[in-house]
Amino acid sequence: MSKLQIKKDDTVVVISGNSKGTRGKVIAAAPAEGKVIVAGANIVSKHTKARKQGETSGIIKTEGAMYASKVMLVCPKCDKGVRVKHVEKDGKKIRVCAKCGTEIK
Repeated sequence: MSKLQIKKDDTVVVISGNSKGTRGKVIAAAPAEGKVIVAGANIVSKHTKARKQGETSGIIKTEGAMYASKVMLVCPKCDKGVRVKHVEKDGKKIRVCAKCGTEIK
């Protein structure tokens, strides 16, 4: 189990796979699995069955989980995918851009 550098509501860019170059917000992060779900990336087809009367069945397009190593955090100042550094500020660990040193919230 490794610690993820990416958290929920972070803006990321996909760096490999079919969704390469896609920017989106992290909907969910699963540190135990090392996976994230990014809005608008890794679209998969789910086949659903109607469970109740009035519910519709069919094929639904939704975002699938992808490995966190396939995405990079977007720096607000650089406006591109960057690596993350951890520095201590006021006794707390904060994430900063490895290129420009801007704090990433």
